[in-house]
Amino acid sequence: MEQYTVTGMSCAACSTRVEKAVSKVSGVTSCSVSLLTNSMSVEGTASPQEIVAAVEAAGYGASRKGGEHKSTAADADVLADRETPKLKRRLIASVGFLIVLMYLSMGHMMWGWPLPARLEGNHIAMGLLQLLLSGIIMVINQKFFISGFQGLIHRAPNMDTLVALGSMASFVWSVYALFAMTDAQLHGDSDAVMTYMMEFYFESAAMILTLITVGKMLEARSKGKTTDALKQLMQLAPKTAVVRRDGAEAAVPIEQVRKGDFFVVRPGESIPVDGVIVEGSSAVNESALTGESIPVDKNVGDSVSAATVNQSGYLVCEATRVGEDTTLSQIIKMVSDAAATKAPIAKVADRVSGVFVPAVIAIAVVTTAVWLLVGQTFAFALARGISVLVISCPCALGLATPVAIMVGSGKGARNGILFKTAVSLEETGKTQIVALDKTGTITSGEPTVTDLIPADGISEQELLMLAFALEAKSEHPLAKAVLQEAQRRGLQEFAVTEFQALPGNGLTAALDGERLIGGSMAFIGDQVSIPQEIQRRAELLAEEGKTPLLFAKSGVLIGIIAVADVIKKDSPQAVRELQNMGIRVVMLTGDNERTAQAIGKQAGVDEVIAGVLPDGKESVIRSLGRQGKVAMVGDGINDAPALTRADIGIAIGAGTDVAIDAADVVLMKSRLSDVPAAIRLSRATLRNIHQNLFWAFFYNVIGIPLAAGVWIPLFGWKLNPMFAAAAMSLSSVSVVTNALRLNLFQLRDSSRDKKIRQAAASVPQDDGMQRTIKIKGMMCEHCEARVRNALEALPEVSQAEVSHKKGTAVVSLNAEVDNDKLKQAVEEQMYQVLSIR
Repeated sequence: MEQYTVTGMSCAACSTRVEKAVSKVSGVTSCSVSLLTNSMSVEGTASPQEIVAAVEAAGYGASRKGGEHKSTAADADVLADRETPKLKRRLIASVGFLIVLMYLSMGHMMWGWPLPARLEGNHIAMGLLQLLLSGIIMVINQKFFISGFQGLIHRAPNMDTLVALGSMASFVWSVYALFAMTDAQLHGDSDAVMTYMMEFYFESAAMILTLITVGKMLEARSKGKTTDALKQLMQLAPKTAVVRRDGAEAAVPIEQVRKGDFFVVRPGESIPVDGVIVEGSSAVNESALTGESIPVDKNVGDSVSAATVNQSGYLVCEATRVGEDTTLSQIIKMVSDAAATKAPIAKVADRVSGVFVPAVIAIAVVTTAVWLLVGQTFAFALARGISVLVISCPCALGLATPVAIMVGSGKGARNGILFKTAVSLEETGKTQIVALDKTGTITSGEPTVTDLIPADGISEQELLMLAFALEAKSEHPLAKAVLQEAQRRGLQEFAVTEFQALPGNGLTAALDGERLIGGSMAFIGDQVSIPQEIQRRAELLAEEGKTPLLFAKSGVLIGIIAVADVIKKDSPQAVRELQNMGIRVVMLTGDNERTAQAIGKQAGVDEVIAGVLPDGKESVIRSLGRQGKVAMVGDGINDAPALTRADIGIAIGAGTDVAIDAADVVLMKSRLSDVPAAIRLSRATLRNIHQNLFWAFFYNVIGIPLAAGVWIPLFGWKLNPMFAAAAMSLSSVSVVTNALRLNLFQLRDSSRDKKIRQAAASVPQDDGMQRTIKIKGMMCEHCEARVRNALEALPEVSQAEVSHKKGTAVVSLNAEVDNDKLKQAVEEQMYQVLSIR
């Protein structure tokens, strides 16, 4: 995706015009223009020169954003608010002349405020002075006329066109009235002189421009605030790094740090680039990236990220990611891309904006003509037409979606939740089913000791000490849990001899001449006698999803150590929050049914799908997708296909690079509670967009008829062009201000969660397109998974429900398929098909 800066856009009609122009360029596959950030993202093979030329042909300016070595400081410079100071200067100058103009036109004419003697009674001088002052204000705000009439020339009228036409019409009519009044005065017609004086609209021409400038300045200032989160992220990046080169330390600009350089970070300093600690240890505050305020202990071999703060120790690190590859730069890129892309809901406003301005001009012309036909004066009819032009606001329509997307994605980034695109921010809140990978998502991903059950006459410490001695030389993942528990308790390691890992999940070794053995209950049961009570305890532990490891010394059982991949503390609460939102929670795991059900019960999920092999997750997600909109939450390489297949892929705990690339949403922390928070934020953002669009449409639906004078015959309601201009300014400001309210949203507060329609549980539908296959040879959940994956790989099969206990596979079809094809698919997995009906 290539990013461009677009200049000259003033409203949604402009962005729509640019989008259409670039989309027509050969080789462009997609184009998205953001009025909020004045940026454009383009995908395809078209050259930058062709794209820039297309934008310029449409009447706007464009330039490609910086190259690959661009720093975050340069990014921040792009987002700097340069518009507000310019508008402020224009506004101050306009108001200065407007005050004098309003004193002459309104103060003296309506309220009899005093004038210099030379002007008293001199109507021509008064008119010329008003013409001069309004002309100066029009020159100060010439940008409206340049942009507006350029839009007309390119047959792409925009908001500036409406303002320019309204102001110019007031001015031109007033000039005509001034000349007509002069002629009347020369002929001594005092009544005509007073009539024409009352038709001066010089103050309206000037006031329209000034009020629109007020609105533009407030809008620019508010728009600047919507990018605050992105600017804050950019400001986190250190500007320099202390690098070790040729045995000496030197401070260099951050752009000069290269991969493989060794850099030094002292206490209190920010880490300049991503790296790995090679010397020292410290507590590192990672709140800038994860939102987690508690510092994380780091030692040699641990990774550190740019913009995090070294709080205590002296660190020497090797740079692993620099420039645009650092975690911080990737976060900034994700937030920027989310703002540059368009949410599906924005297409409604785009379609309206494309025809809005021409329609308004047509309505203004018709309004003026109708009032003339019913016998009103030209001045009255013109005032109604001008009011229609200046009250109409395509800006509010254009800003309704992008400002909410920018604020929402920025709010997420500050809380460690990154939405890659505007589509993912909109769609996440529509989730009906959340599929959770068990390992590393619901559980911690690392086995830990949960229970120590010593035999009679043996203490916990003695059991753990002997197990420590035996497991110390083992490379099995469960052995690490025993070692960590022993080290946590500060136990001494005893050296064993004759260590051997035996087939059948067992270990043996000699300690002080006595034989130690350890392993599963089946293995130990072949070696020593296991009391009934110990057997029952081991079975209960297994039912709880734990792995019982039994240990014996000199042929006598000394106890059980239970090891399990325990669920994270926040997992049950996160699951409850998802369920309270009306979302069905499904757990996927490769574990056996008993272990999976135990973990699922602890977490409180609605459904457990066990025996899912890594390559089978994608087919399970495809099956769930037929029941509702699915979000898949995972953290590993083997989750990537499922993350891609799901409607929304969520990578948790920053995960692996592959998982992040495949995901639509990236959670920087390993907290499952961030999943409901992301959904909550998405729903709040979508709600805010709906509010903005409602206000933008409602404003125009109410405002245009009022300005046209529809209600004058019924209620006498008449809108002065000046008040119409004020209303137009306020409409855009109100939309942006409403979006800024998202900054106050509490995304972890579940008290206001509302349920959506919950997706139905998985039930095979008997629609006349089903086959039941009787299968021999399936023994476990893994067998079920192999058969299910083989059947669902067939294009004619939409779903397969397999049971090894029943020995059946119930297949739902989306097209007719030959029974021999189904039989072949099953028998290729080394199972026997007995019948198909």
